[in-house]
Amino acid sequence: MSELLPLQADSAKGKKLPSGIVLDKDGKPCKSCTAFRDLFALSKRPTPSLQSKLQAQQQPLQQPAHCPPDVEVLGRATWTFLHTMAANYPENPSTQQQREVSSFIKTLGRFYPCWHCADDFRSWMAKGNEPRVQSRKDFENWMCNAHNEVNKKLGKEVFDCGEESLNIRWREGPKDGSCG
Repeated sequence: MSELLPLQADSAKGKKLPSGIVLDKDGKPCKSCTAFRDLFALSKRPTPSLQSKLQAQQQPLQQPAHCPPDVEVLGRATWTFLHTMAANYPENPSTQQQREVSSFIKTLGRFYPCWHCADDFRSWMAKGNEPRVQSRKDFENWMCNAHNEVNKKLGKEVFDCGEESLNIRWREGPKDGSCG
C-alpha cells in the first residue's frame, strides 16, 4: 500500500543487498514487502533451462502460486478486497457501521503484513486523510483516492474516481453484460 523504497543495507553477513530488497524489522528480507523477482534474484539466478523457458515465453518471472504472497500479489489482493468492501458498504450506514469500518481501516494500517506499506498508510491517514465512511459514496471515493496516492508513488496510472467508473469496476460491471 505504499511506495517501495529499496533499502540498501548490509546484511548480517556483510553483503550489500540488491536494489528492491526491503528488510523486515529482524534484518532479513521481508517477503511481504519485496517483489518475488527481487527475492529470487537475491537467492539464485534462474537455471539456464528456466531462463530459456522464460525468454521463449517472453514473460517476466512470476511467483509460483504455492509461495507466500509478495508485495505485488498482496497489494493487488488487498486493493481488490478493500474496493469491493467499499462498493458493498451501506448507502446510509449506521453510526455503529461507520465506527466499525473506520476501526477496520485503521487496524489494517497497523497489522498489514508489509510493515513499510503499513507505516506509509498510517502516515498518509494521519495527514488529514482519515477514512470517510459517512456513506457508500464517501467511502468508495476515499478508497479510490487512497489507492491513487499509492499508484502515483509507484509511477502507475491513477483510476477515475467518478461514481460511474467506480460502479462499473467494483459493483455492477459494464452495461454490455460481459461480467454476467
